[in-house]
Amino acid sequence: MDYTVYTTEKFDEGLKRLSLNEQERIQKIFLQLKSNPYVGDQLQIRILREKRIKEKRIYYLVFDDLGAVLIVAMSNKKAQQKTIDYILEYIEDYRNYMKKLLKMS
Repeated sequence: MDYTVYTTEKFDEGLKRLSLNEQERIQKIFLQLKSNPYVGDQLQIRILREKRIKEKRIYYLVFDDLGAVLIVAMSNKKAQQKTIDYILEYIEDYRNYMKKLLKMS
């Protein structure tokens, strides 16, 4: 089963600031996640994962019940724990956002 991959607006804004080379590498990660969403490292809970590109970390949530992956944030190592804590605090909001996206598509 292929998963649908979505991003948050915050992630999209950060993506625009990256070089074309980095953007291409992230697009390859999107394709990877579509067929295997558990390819990245698990962080604290099963559905929260991270994929690294050099010094950057991409954080995403895997919603098996929805058949979707939501890429929520990007950070460097310095901001890693703060980013993870934020995602965990708002995980239900991300689930609701994902449901809304699925209804719209």
